[in-house]
Amino acid sequence: MNLSPHFLSNPLLNRRRFLSDSGIGLGAIALTHLLSKQGLLAANTSGKEAIRPIIHPGHPYAARKPHFQEKAKNVLLIFCSGACSQLDTFDYKPELVRRHGQPMPGQEKLITFQGEQGALTKSPWEFRPRGQSGKMISDLLPNLGALADEMCFIHSMQGKTNTHGPGENFMSTCNALDGFPSLGAWTTYALGSVEQSLPAYVAIPDPRGKPQNSVNNWGPGFLPAAFQGTEFNATNPIRNLARPDSISASNDIATRRFLQRMNERHAERFPGDSELAARIASYELAARMQLTVPEVADLSSEPAHVLKLYGADEGGSKTNDIRAAYARNCILARRLVEKGVRFVQLFNGAYQTGGEGTSNWDGHKELFKQYSVHGPVLDKPTAGLLLDLKQRGLLEHTLVVWCTEFGRMPTFQKGSQGRDHNPAGFTCWMAGAGVKKGFSYGATDEFGYKAVENVVTVYDLHATILHLLGLDHERLTYYHNGLERRLTDVHGEVVKEVLI
Repeated sequence: MNLSPHFLSNPLLNRRRFLSDSGIGLGAIALTHLLSKQGLLAANTSGKEAIRPIIHPGHPYAARKPHFQEKAKNVLLIFCSGACSQLDTFDYKPELVRRHGQPMPGQEKLITFQGEQGALTKSPWEFRPRGQSGKMISDLLPNLGALADEMCFIHSMQGKTNTHGPGENFMSTCNALDGFPSLGAWTTYALGSVEQSLPAYVAIPDPRGKPQNSVNNWGPGFLPAAFQGTEFNATNPIRNLARPDSISASNDIATRRFLQRMNERHAERFPGDSELAARIASYELAARMQLTVPEVADLSSEPAHVLKLYGADEGGSKTNDIRAAYARNCILARRLVEKGVRFVQLFNGAYQTGGEGTSNWDGHKELFKQYSVHGPVLDKPTAGLLLDLKQRGLLEHTLVVWCTEFGRMPTFQKGSQGRDHNPAGFTCWMAGAGVKKGFSYGATDEFGYKAVENVVTVYDLHATILHLLGLDHERLTYYHNGLERRLTDVHGEVVKEVLI
């Protein structure tokens, strides 16, 4: 073969270049390893030593100590799917009322998610001062408004996306992409659970269905599968849990005892088989759940006054039937917290069934008509839940978080009677363990369009939740694909101003 002079003078690869490039590559690998061990890579820029909890494969749900003294032992997170409007619920804007029907100054030709915006539009519901704090809350949620003195409002939330699926992901996992662990998964990975007969993490979908991003909201991502949420609600129990009618209780117990002896012998022969230990732990939890889950999900023992408090005894119309079903989910959430379940995720609103905004808070076209259903469905049961937790003393060690994937615009969409998506400014609130009562933090602008005062990101919110659980969000990590991964990535600061 004849080689050109150019090739001979500039070979693509020769021995000297191969050895040189290999040396540089190996040096880079070594440097990356050293930087990772010292916590200096991008996933751990805090300079703090990473903490990975020690998890026994045979006991993945065992209770583990927090990094420091916690304020909260449990979390109950209430997620309003569809982007609940802050301007029609908790974020009162007098200037929006005064300028109703006028263009938003400087934004006359504003284009948002679904298109061109119309005029500034006040809420169809009046706002009134509530409680000792005098917090202005909409008539859409009078029962929750009556509990304003229990709540710690954050009015300056900001998200990263204006699309529902990625928005739900971001609020649940601190990442808009699929495949990342949820807040509940990180919590149970770090802390396990004191209660060993129930799942450490339970997700309760709305009676109308699952949220848009479905199981991603309670998925384990790259964490071990043991830390994903277990999905069930008061209407739909855990699938395949009950013993088949063809197998007697005595035979079932005898079989499980025999399998336990066989598994123990196998574990003695192969003590390093962590996958087997994890599989055994999973089956043993499922066996315990056959007894405990039906009991905790059986609401027949709840007295009439409790059912009335939540609105679970009401019916007779479509809205009342939905509210009663959601109310039963709220009672289930309280019972799970009462039993010691570490993390409970309660959803209000489901992915579109029956048209846009019909089954969730996505009020683009007919906000007044749709929110006149969603408000009553959310209001009484959620207020009953919060009041019941307080009466039973559970708020002393339970952190309640109310959130949604993003907010909505202060304008109505041009040619419609609803508000478009708005991640630039929205509201979340917390109540219970470790947070101030009757307190408001941060603010949006005079119209409720953008967060302008004490801006709080989703990373900050999650960092604060972990802090209340006694966890340092900058140190809690899981080694994945060469990086010490964190829930909050390289972001997030604890919002200390809202803490007691």
